[in-house]
Amino acid sequence: MAQFINPFSDWGFKHIFGREISKDLLICFLNDLFAGEFVIKSLAFGNKEQIGLSKDSREVIFDIYCTTDEGKEIIVEMQNRGQEHFIDRALYYTSRVIVNQGIKGEWDYDIRPVYTICFMNFVDPLLPLGKLRTDMILADKDNGKMVSDKIRMVYLMLPFFEKTETECENDFERWIFVLKNMNTFERMPFLAKNAVFKKLAEISDLRTLSKKDMDKYEDSIRIMRDAYATYKYAIKTGLEDGRKQGLEEGMAQGMAQGMAQGMEKGMAQGMEKGMAQGMEKGMEKGKAEAERQKNIEFAKLMLSDGDSTEKIQRYTGLTAEEINEIAQSLH
Repeated sequence: MAQFINPFSDWGFKHIFGREISKDLLICFLNDLFAGEFVIKSLAFGNKEQIGLSKDSREVIFDIYCTTDEGKEIIVEMQNRGQEHFIDRALYYTSRVIVNQGIKGEWDYDIRPVYTICFMNFVDPLLPLGKLRTDMILADKDNGKMVSDKIRMVYLMLPFFEKTETECENDFERWIFVLKNMNTFERMPFLAKNAVFKKLAEISDLRTLSKKDMDKYEDSIRIMRDAYATYKYAIKTGLEDGRKQGLEEGMAQGMAQGMAQGMEKGMAQGMEKGMAQGMEKGMEKGKAEAERQKNIEFAKLMLSDGDSTEKIQRYTGLTAEEINEIAQSLH
């Protein structure tokens, strides 16, 4: 039976990497990630809530946000499921941190480097297929020479890491192996290779969690599973709705085209086009419902922590009336 925290849960990831007591784990991972480029000796956690650019703007919430001893600002995100425009989302988050460095009055635009590291437990088709790590920088298109080191995004698509325990050749690969498989371990591997994995085993051992922390962890796992189940159901119903709508629209469109171009050819073309349009509409509807259910579950968790209605509105996009109804359902 597995005995370690699932790092793909929101609470689990922050418990492992986002606390003062486990700061050395994050430093060690980052140094292994950027081995040969620079060494982080210390870092300080910053406010994970970046205030919006205007009074009415929403705050941006990161999984982990920190500043190194050299002044580099680093964002670390764990994304368990794919979402539309994920690459643009990461770029937006990174840009917001850069913009927030602005100083009123006289300023020479001397900005600190901002790095965003995205653990992705899914495959994004916009990134190179079959490749675990993709580093994005500002560089000249023709010769590939870096123009600025102020922005960098590192995408780690975990499904493409297929090495076994014995095949891992360095600590970076050992980190990826552990994080990808940790929720299945009965024992932590690599304890003799690096003491950091012993510390990781101690931090992530489910048997050492207090009842309060275990409750939070189980809530996080439930939300993760519910979101996945809702997503799968939404996709399924979206496809079914799309097929049904596509068939109806296709038959109607096909019959109309068939009158002019020939019944058989027109119906085939119309049904194909109608089904494609219907499936697309159904998928969009399903994804929207999945996102809404995820926000509802997040609101429940925030309500249980005593957060205000206004704060929950900012983070979930739900209305005050919807939040009040959720609160009443919890009693």
